Amino acid sequence: MKILILNGSPKGEKSNSLKLTKAFVEGMNEVSDNSTEIVHLQEKNIKGCKGCFVCWKATPGKCVTNDDMTAIIQKIVEADMVIYSFPLYYFSVPGVLKDMIDRMLPMVLPFMEDRTDSVGSGSHPARYDMSGKKFAVISTCGFWSAAGNYDAVRGMFDHICGKGEYEAIFCGQGELFSVPELSERTDEYLGYVRTAGKEYAQGAITADTRAHLGELLYPKEVFEEMADASWGIDRRTGEKAEESLSFTRQMAALYNKNRYDGKDRVLEICYTDLGKTYQIELTKDGSRVLTDGSLTATTRIDTPWQVWKDIAAKKLSGTKALGDHLYTVKGDFSLMIHWDEFFGQDKQYSEPVPKNGALKKPQLAVLLTMWITMWIAVSIDSFVGSIITIGVCALMPIVMFKHEITLYDRLSAACVSALSVFALVTGNSNLACDTGDLAFGLMWLISAFTREPLCAAYVKYNYGGNEALENPLFVRTNKILAAAWGVLYIILAFAAFLMHSAGLNVVSLIVCNGCTALMGVFTVWFEKWYPAHIAEG
Repeated sequence: MKILILNGSPKGEKSNSLKLTKAFVEGMNEVSDNSTEIVHLQEKNIKGCKGCFVCWKATPGKCVTNDDMTAIIQKIVEADMVIYSFPLYYFSVPGVLKDMIDRMLPMVLPFMEDRTDSVGSGSHPARYDMSGKKFAVISTCGFWSAAGNYDAVRGMFDHICGKGEYEAIFCGQGELFSVPELSERTDEYLGYVRTAGKEYAQGAITADTRAHLGELLYPKEVFEEMADASWGIDRRTGEKAEESLSFTRQMAALYNKNRYDGKDRVLEICYTDLGKTYQIELTKDGSRVLTDGSLTATTRIDTPWQVWKDIAAKKLSGTKALGDHLYTVKGDFSLMIHWDEFFGQDKQYSEPVPKNGALKKPQLAVLLTMWITMWIAVSIDSFVGSIITIGVCALMPIVMFKHEITLYDRLSAACVSALSVFALVTGNSNLACDTGDLAFGLMWLISAFTREPLCAAYVKYNYGGNEALENPLFVRTNKILAAAWGVLYIILAFAAFLMHSAGLNVVSLIVCNGCTALMGVFTVWFEKWYPAHIAEG
């Protein structure tokens, strides 16, 4: 298919609407072979229509004005699909696109004919064969919602393309697509536009995708607060505001009061190189920015201005920058741990089911189940317990067939199965369990010296997946915990062996379980304390 994109934005390649249009075409390209040409109308020489009708009566099909419009008409005629891409200007199309549309007069004949779609009171027949040609209209606007703002546009294209004869995607909050700090949300929306393009190429856009396309990027009040702050003008005085203050107000506007947990917070942020300090009060009613430092901070961030801007723009990982001591945090560190929840919006739709073979995250509980089953079942009865344990290991791939299986899952299944077979053959359950403690501890300890410690392989998905492995603070925390668990189980292995040899089986059970419980308590405490301790610098 030959696709022609008529970009009516004066911003050319920087057009926000064009980002949606490109995503739509990318989706189409996933299922069909297409060639695409983009015509940036702002770069073309297109004069206004003179209304002389020479193209109808003197030189049929040819405009008296000799400019780039002649070539554009030829491109429209030759295209299999024409996409009009533009921002909403004063509730209609930008002037350069309106000039182009006016100059499309040579494409129709002067004769009158009735319409079959009940649009208007008459029409003109096409000069060229336009049957089978597809049309789409893709546009963004600066209001919080597209609803109710595209009446004039719809009316125009109902006349031009025919009512119901073109696809339309209208998106509010269009300026957000050029804000790097909000790329996570805008990229998500572009993903839905891409899906729409794919479905369109396959026949029709589904109702579910249309629902996503109608979803607001941000709630009305959040968007309007961000938009107001983005102008950098003080609302009270009308004077230009400090850039860092406007930026902080935009950040505060993203606060999600639905995540309020009953605890009022005051985030104090100091841009160390600017000597500017602001406070953001976070309550059940929303957020507000203070410049007088009148509140007591619960969390304080000291950061160079550019570092924080780069983090907000996703040019720099915030957790990695913290691990590299590019900024420091004092006070309540829970705000940093749950930053994306406090400064992110609730999704209106559930997460999509993984497609194209994508697997769900691995489960540490499955790994632990294999080991715990062996320690309990084999210690009770070496024969029956071994059979049960081998069965549990055999079920692991079935239980996890929709989940990613880690190296540690495979090692555990192999080791536990081998030890269960040993207990089954020899009947020596104590030796099998003690060796299991040693093997379990060695697996933890050795993993502490790898790029991905055992615990990190499972919890990294809560911190951005593999990106978390680039965060030195995350990796260091997990290396310490992996080493601690490894050393504990190696010590317990030898201690249990000695106690079993002395016939102190009950004592061994109490000691091993007690130490494991204490290490669990330590882990919960350490994973909160250590990052906060390092964050203070």
